[in-house]
Amino acid sequence: MKLLIFSDLDGTLLDHASYDFAPARPLLAWLAARAVPVVLASSKTGAEIAGWQARMGLGRWPAIIENGAALLDGAPDDTGYRAIRAALDALPVQLRAPFRGFGDMSAAEVAAVTGLPPDEAALAKRRAHSEPGQWSGTEAEAEAFLAALAPQGISARRGGRFLTLSQGGTKAGRMAELIARFRPDLTIALGDAPNDAEMIAAADRGVIVRNDAGTPLPRLAGEDSGRILRTTRSGPDGWVEGLTRILRQTGIDTTGEAHG
Repeated sequence: MKLLIFSDLDGTLLDHASYDFAPARPLLAWLAARAVPVVLASSKTGAEIAGWQARMGLGRWPAIIENGAALLDGAPDDTGYRAIRAALDALPVQLRAPFRGFGDMSAAEVAAVTGLPPDEAALAKRRAHSEPGQWSGTEAEAEAFLAALAPQGISARRGGRFLTLSQGGTKAGRMAELIARFRPDLTIALGDAPNDAEMIAAADRGVIVRNDAGTPLPRLAGEDSGRILRTTRSGPDGWVEGLTRILRQTGIDTTGEAHG
């Protein structure tokens, strides 16, 4: 059976607080030994994702970056990011004030709000397609803010930590491109935040990884049939729990090499 796995990073394959993925190493190695593609799908930049791919042994596969704004599969182009920043600068001060994006922060400030080491925070600022930021206003103010950006083709998605602006593209959309390329027998998607919902719903099997630190995902349609499951554990422990359960349900036993 040809598998294709899509995985969010923060709060899913990475621990929400420590960014550790040690519990997932054995299963990642088991998948790598069988050439099973694991496509990272995150709000992180291409520069950040490339680093995590190297640490996890996933550099041979493409990745979905900046919340689906693009694939990490070629040379970066920051035209989209510059357009977003220009649109923000053109907003009235009252509308703009509650949003503080990575472009408004120093690398030290990005490190403080993300918990990343300074060198990785600098990579998080090297954006090409989207702008994550903190929102300090009300929901009504957020609606007015996004309505003002909409004519520029800019929309927003909420992740585990930030409100992220982009000019379109979703994790699910990029996922469809890669499914057409790899033509798998079974797709599995794992995530923990609202911006993962479409990707999880679009897969043959989905895993919602528990994340008590973020906004919980609402119940998805596939949960009633068992096509989508929720884990009892969080972070990489939950990633291993959910993926192992699905693999066993499809007749694939990982216990020998992955957990022996």
